[in-house]
Amino acid sequence: MAAEIWWRLGCFVGVLTLMLLWERAQPKRQALLPARKRWPANLGIVVINTIALRLLIPAGAIGAAVWAQSSSYGALQQVAWPLWLTGIIGFLLLDCAIYWQHRLFHRIPLLWRIHRMHHADTDFDTTTGLRFHPIEIVLSMLIKIGVVVIFGIAPTTVLVFEIVLNATSLFNHGNVALPGRLEKPIRALIVTQEMHRIHHSQLQRETDSNFSFNLSLWDRLFGSYTAQPRKGSDGIDIGLQEYPASHDSTKLSYLLAIPFRQPQAQDVSKSDSQDKDA
Repeated sequence: MAAEIWWRLGCFVGVLTLMLLWERAQPKRQALLPARKRWPANLGIVVINTIALRLLIPAGAIGAAVWAQSSSYGALQQVAWPLWLTGIIGFLLLDCAIYWQHRLFHRIPLLWRIHRMHHADTDFDTTTGLRFHPIEIVLSMLIKIGVVVIFGIAPTTVLVFEIVLNATSLFNHGNVALPGRLEKPIRALIVTQEMHRIHHSQLQRETDSNFSFNLSLWDRLFGSYTAQPRKGSDGIDIGLQEYPASHDSTKLSYLLAIPFRQPQAQDVSKSDSQDKDA
C-alpha cells in the first residue's frame, strides 16, 4: 500500500494518454468548443480535487479499509471466505454504491446543483470524466468510506476499485466509438461511450438514465437503462440547455461557481419540472 500513489498516478496518466490519442486519431463527434479552451479548466479541477482530498480526508477510503481490517470491523471481516471471493463482493458493493450515489445526485435538488457542473460540459470527451465539483468529490469519498467501514472491505480491493473506477470514467467519457461488432458485447459488461453518452443528453429522460460508471448491470437491474437515444448516437445534444457554450463556460472559476448561482437561461423541462434548481 506504500506504493498506492504511484499505482494511481501511473494508471491515470496511462489511460488518459491512450484515450487522448484515440480521440485525436478517431474522434466520434465534432467539438463545439476547441480543446485548448475546455481542457485547462477540466484538468485544473483534477488538481483542485486532489488537493482537497489530501487536505480534508488524507487517509481516504484506503485508510478506512486499513482500520476496518486491523479492527476486524465490518461484515466481510466476520466471515472466513476466500480472499478472492470477499474481494469480488467488496468490489461489487462499492460499484453498486457509486451507482446509487450517482442516481441520488440526480434526484435530490441540492445534490443536483453540485453534480450539474459535470453535465454542463457542452462537449463529451475523456476530460469530461474528470470534471466533478470538489464538493461532490468529498461527498463521494465520505460515501465510499461509509461503505468500506460497514462491510469491512479490504484495502487492496478498495485500491483496485478506485483505480478501475477512474480508468472507466476516462474510458466511457471518450469522444470515440468502439467498432459496432464489439460495442454490444462490451456494453453487456462495462459502460461504453455509446451507453454513457446518452446520460449526457439534454433530454431529461435520457439524462436520468444510464447511471452506471463501471459495470453496466446496475442500470438493467434497477430499471434505469436506456439502450438508444431518441435522436440517434450522432444526434445527441450534449450538456444542459441552461448552460450554453460560451467563453465564460470554459473558465475554472465559472465551473466552480455553478452550484451557487442560477444558470444563465432556465430550461423548463429540466429545471422547473422537478425543481432541481430550487
